[in-house]
Amino acid sequence: MASSLVLAVVFVLDLIAFALAVAAEQRRNTATIVEDASEKYCHYDSDIATGLGVGSLLFLLASQLLIVAVSRCLCCGKALLPSGSRTWAIVLFITSWVFFIIAEACLLAGSVRNAYHTKYTTTLISSNPPSCETLRKGVFGTGAAFIILTGIVSELYYVNYSKANEAVAPYTRDTGVRMGNL
Repeated sequence: MASSLVLAVVFVLDLIAFALAVAAEQRRNTATIVEDASEKYCHYDSDIATGLGVGSLLFLLASQLLIVAVSRCLCCGKALLPSGSRTWAIVLFITSWVFFIIAEACLLAGSVRNAYHTKYTTTLISSNPPSCETLRKGVFGTGAAFIILTGIVSELYYVNYSKANEAVAPYTRDTGVRMGNL
């Protein structure tokens, strides 16, 4: 049977990662155009969303590494016996990694893009204001959604892996005299 402690720790790590991603979505950078004596420039507010996004990324990474370490990455250790649990474990293993990569890409791209600040200035004579680029809405939110999907699928993978790993092999030797031998 799957370890309840591992499932609880993975759940807590995924929950923290989700909360940090949602907080990063709420605290994205905003920019305003500020006019000085002779030029206009972009002024960005707090950069806390970058740290929240990186923190979320690290908690999700810790969760995935824990599942992989406990299940020995599905490729190390004894072979799993053919069963429905083994099939589901393989499918869920691949799916959890796909969701994990998408979530990490969203969190990393969001953190990098949120940390980017334009350095352009324009003079007051120019009619074009400076381009104050900010992160699009929903990048951290998409990462948060994929964190939930990754958590669900990775825990289902671990449960199915544990079932397949503890399955008892059927006895396949000849059990006695058959009618054909007489």
